[in-house]
Order: sequence, then C-alpha cells, then structure tokens
Amino acid sequence: MIAVIQRVLKTSLVADGAPYSEIRHGFLVLLGVLSGDDETDAKLLADKIVKLRVFSDENGKMNRSLADVGGEVMVVSNFTLAANYRHGNRPDFLRAAPPAEADRLYCRFVQLVIDAGVPTKTGVFGADMQIQTTADGPITIVMDSAVLRKEPKS
Repeated sequence: MIAVIQRVLKTSLVADGAPYSEIRHGFLVLLGVLSGDDETDAKLLADKIVKLRVFSDENGKMNRSLADVGGEVMVVSNFTLAANYRHGNRPDFLRAAPPAEADRLYCRFVQLVIDAGVPTKTGVFGADMQIQTTADGPITIVMDSAVLRKEPKS
C-alpha cells in the first residue's frame, strides 16, 4: 500500500462534477492499494500517518501531530500510485489491487484513521475527481507499507 501525504492548509474535492468534501489544516492522503495488500498494510500506514509529527511547534520545529494541532485528513483512493513506468511511455497498473479489494482496504484505512480520533473526509472510490489544495510548506511524504513491514520493496 502506498500513501502520498501532503500537509495542507485547505483541500476541497469535486466528484463527478459536484462538490463533495473539504478539509482545513491537515493532510491530503492519496492512497494506492496494491495486489497482495491486506489489513496489516492499512493498519501500519494509518497508525504511522495519524502520529506523523510534521506540524510546527512553538519553536517552529516540526514536532506536532494531527491530534496536537486539531488537524483533519482527506483520503482519496488513487490506483495510479501502482504505476509501472519502466517500459515505454505508457504506464501499466497491473500492480494495483482489483477494484473490490482496493475499495475494501481503502474503506478499512479510512475507518482506522477515524477510529484514531482524526476528523476524516474522503473522495468517491472510482469517481472522476478534481482536487483543489493549498499545500503547506510544502511538506510531502511518500510512505510504502512494505517499508513499515520491513520487507524488500518489489
């Protein structure tokens, strides 16, 4: 499972042409579910992300988490994070989990973030979405659950 986490001041999402969700001050998380991922991957990433200390403290040091700053999270499913771009110029997405499994694990990840007490909004799985965001920093981190599992990256 791959997550791209961006610290944001504001993010809004339009799904299939209609306004859908919005957050202020927190993280935009683009989540890619890969074939072979399971609930352990969702839990490892959710636990790490909700505790990630990348918000500034009173000394300007990145030392605060979402809970410390009252931050929110917007989670958007993004199968293109599974792109294989090694050959040619048209990527394939064969590493992406099948849609039903990806949706199940995406929902599980979202629920884990909610269960951690973080206000959470989502996109619409499989929809055409437009995201407007104001990056903060910019602070952008890419996480791979295989790294958290301490397994070799495929």
